[in-house]
This record gives sequence, C-alpha cells and structure tokens, in this order.
Amino acid sequence: MKNTKRKVKTALIIMLVLLSVFLIFLAALLIRTYTFSPAGKHRTGFWGNAEPAFAANFSLTERTQLLNNLKGALRMPTVARSVTDFNISALEEFRDYLPKVFPTVFSSNLVHHEIIANYSHLFTVRGSNDSLQPYMLIAHLDVVPVLEEEWEVPPFSAEEQNGYLYGRGTLDDKSSAMGILQALEFLFKRGYKPYRSFYIGIGHDEEVGGNSGAKNIATVLQSRGVKLSFLLDEGSVILNGVIPGLDKPAAVIATSEKGYVTISLSVSMPTGHSSMPPKESSIGILAAAVSKLENNPMPRMFGQGPERGLLEHLSSQLRFPLNVVMANLWLFAPLVSRMMETKPSTNSIIRTTTAVTEFHAGVKANVIAPSARATVNFRLHPVHKLQQLLNQIQNIISDERVKIEVLDHHPSLPMSSYDDTSFGYQVIKGTIGNIFPEVAVAPGLCIAGTDTKHYQKLTRQLYRFIPMILNEEDLTRIHGVNERISVKNYEEIVQFYFHLMQNSDIWTLPHPHSNSSDL
Repeated sequence: MKNTKRKVKTALIIMLVLLSVFLIFLAALLIRTYTFSPAGKHRTGFWGNAEPAFAANFSLTERTQLLNNLKGALRMPTVARSVTDFNISALEEFRDYLPKVFPTVFSSNLVHHEIIANYSHLFTVRGSNDSLQPYMLIAHLDVVPVLEEEWEVPPFSAEEQNGYLYGRGTLDDKSSAMGILQALEFLFKRGYKPYRSFYIGIGHDEEVGGNSGAKNIATVLQSRGVKLSFLLDEGSVILNGVIPGLDKPAAVIATSEKGYVTISLSVSMPTGHSSMPPKESSIGILAAAVSKLENNPMPRMFGQGPERGLLEHLSSQLRFPLNVVMANLWLFAPLVSRMMETKPSTNSIIRTTTAVTEFHAGVKANVIAPSARATVNFRLHPVHKLQQLLNQIQNIISDERVKIEVLDHHPSLPMSSYDDTSFGYQVIKGTIGNIFPEVAVAPGLCIAGTDTKHYQKLTRQLYRFIPMILNEEDLTRIHGVNERISVKNYEEIVQFYFHLMQNSDIWTLPHPHSNSSDL
C-alpha cells in the first residue's frame, strides 16, 4: 500500500512539474506575442503623419485629367513579345504623348528629359540642396501580349465600367509610369521646388528583361557617378484579404525579389511510322520528366529569406491564435510553412516555384516524334542557388535521356534594409501612412522579376511597391485576362507619389515616435 501511495505521489509531482513547465512555456509564448517588436517596426508613422506642404486634394478637373491621361496611355499597345519584337509605332506614339499630357514637367527648368535606347525615358529633377543624396522612381511602359478573344472588353480600349478602368497595363505598369509623372505635373503647377534631386526612369522592355531600357538608363547614371539614397519600383502592392487572420489590408514593401532560372528539357529518340511504335517515345519520356517536376516541388525555405519579416511585422495585428504563432516563428515556422503552401499566392513566397511554360513535339500525326522539348521556368527563393537547383532537378527527373540546359539565369537580389534608420524604407512607409492610415505596413518579397536588378551599382536600397489595392482574384489579372484598376485607386496612386516626392525632401529621418519634421 505504501508503495502504491508513493507511486501516486510521485506521479502527481511529475504531473505538477510538467504542468508548471507547460504553463511557464505558455506564459513565455504569450509574453513574447504581446511584447515582440521586430526591427524596423518602431516607427508608427512619418513624423506624426503630418501632411506635406502641398496636400493631395485634387480638384474635379484634375481628377478627370489624370484619368483621361491614363486612358490615353492604355490605348497604345506597347507590347513587348521578345527582346527583338516590339510594337515600335506604339512606343513612338507614347514618346510623343508624354509632352502633350505633362506640359509643365517638360517645360520646367528644373527638369532635364532624355530619350535612352530610342524608347526609354530618363528625367533628372534638380533639387535646391546638392548635399542631399538623390533618389529614383522607376516604372516601365511596355506590356505583355494579350489573347483578345478572352477579354470582356477590348484590351487596349481603356474602357471604364462600374468604377473600374480596364486595359492591358492598368496593373503592370502604366499606372505607375503615368502616376509618377502626373504627380510631378500637379506639384509643379502648385509651385513645388524640390530640396532633394531625384530621377525618374521609365523603361520600354521590362517584360523581356529590361536589357535595353533600364540597363542603359542605369549605365548612363553610373557613367555620371550617380549614387542613390534609395530606388522605388513596381513589384509589390497592398494585399486585401490575402493574408489569413489579418482584418485589414497589408501594404507589403518588397525588400528583395526572386531570381529566376529558365531551363530546356529535351529528348531525342529514333523516329518511325506510328503503326510500329516503340515502347517509349520522346514525347512520353519528356512528359514523364515534366510530370515528376510538377509533382515534386522544390523544398520549403520559409524563414530563410525576407518572407519572415513580413509575418513578424504583422503578428501584432493578426487575430488569436495566429498572432501567437507569427510572433513565435522560432517554434511554429514548420507549421506556418505548411499552411502557406496550400495557396499559390503564398506558396510562391516560401519556395522556388516550378512552372512548365512551353512544350514542343511532333511533326505529323502518323510519325513518331524524333524529339521533344519543354521549357521550365523556376522563380528562385532568395537563398536558393543555381547549382543546388540543377542538382535537385537531375535527382527528381533521374533519367539520363533527358538533356537539361540552362537558357537564362538571374540570381535573387540581396535584401535591402528596413530598420528604423533605413531612410528609403521609412519614407515609403510614412507615405503609405499619409494616404492609407488604416493599412498595416510590412517588408516582404517580390515573387516576380523587375527592372531593379539593373540598378544595383547605384544603390543597395532597392524597394518595390505600388499602392494598388488587390485581392486574391485581382492578383490573377496581372499578366492575365481583364486586367483592371479602380478609378479611385488610381487617384490614390497619384496621391502617393505626390506625397512621396515631398516626404523625400527631409534631410534625415526623425527619431522614432518623434512628431517634428527636419526640413
């Protein structure tokens, strides 16, 4: 009996100890949840979210004008199909269009405009204080091809329906290109004179790599010894209803972007008459290889890149229990990673993605195909290296008859800073607060490629963000069917750049939580 009592007593003690450990552990999780503050989150706004000297209270006439100017740009089919296939007449039309709709910008003695590589544009806007390091805003005017028969409206009609403006380029990237110049036009009309010089670069071939437009713009600036404080491009947006557990939109400022690798898979086999088919054909072998790649995604790399900062910055604004999970990624990262891979929009953040984009095979219905070829595009997670990827591809396919060839490769870009002392990030963040005070702001990852890669020698502070408010469905419209933007949101984009140019005139960042400006 004594032994039984002793055992029960021992078991109770063990249970109490375990319960105590669990409660202490739970308390530690909750304390971290409600006290956790990642780097770069201390600034709640931009010197008290004070309005710049010129408020973005556009008149009805100006609102009509900015919309009509965008419509005119959207009606030009500036399609880039390949590095050698452009709609030259549309690019020339766009070149002649800009001075007509932005006369104040083009006539200002503060602005020097240059045509680069025949169709791209470089604007130098001179500030009054040469001691302030300049910054740069970039965009692009080219668009991807369209399948017109799939659209509800003609893709280059700039048709307005139910508060939305439809057209190829509304999201990618004429709203940004036109919005920047429109903001500067309105500022100059109000008598604005910048303190800090800045550049505006508008490329014409971003959709096919930017090796003529943005690359040459960057080369020109580099030859002049230009060093930039920061650069802002397209590449990220305000996500509405996309992040689980977040009851407000999230403005994601991309501090890095994925690289890419395009490979060719090819198989060659003896040909012959289809009446005497071999056991395996080139098409069958290649189809099996492609299927293996699609069914075996690259490993999850969540937490090793900038995607961790996104969730940590949003953790305090998530509903319970997600706020506990995101504030304690040291423990819950594997769980979060598995949750994120269930949706394409978040799966693309946590791993290198695999996309089979082309398949070519066959010469005739009754002839065994002598060869077959497929193109596969991988968007590299920032920590994923080329050789590591190629080794994984070989292991997955595991068939020596499939030849693997790298067609194109660009590594991921280094991560730009986003702490309290990061001038560019904090100016962008503060400007978002000016226009969208209800929106959460966090650093993140751009899952596509942009022109920023060409400007790495001018600055390490490369950011990607346009204040477009997009939900899950809207994201599919980028490069997709029925691309559109709301009229209200385009006005907000112009307002954003209108404030950003003024906010960038500060000399140094105020101290976190400070309400005073430093002009």
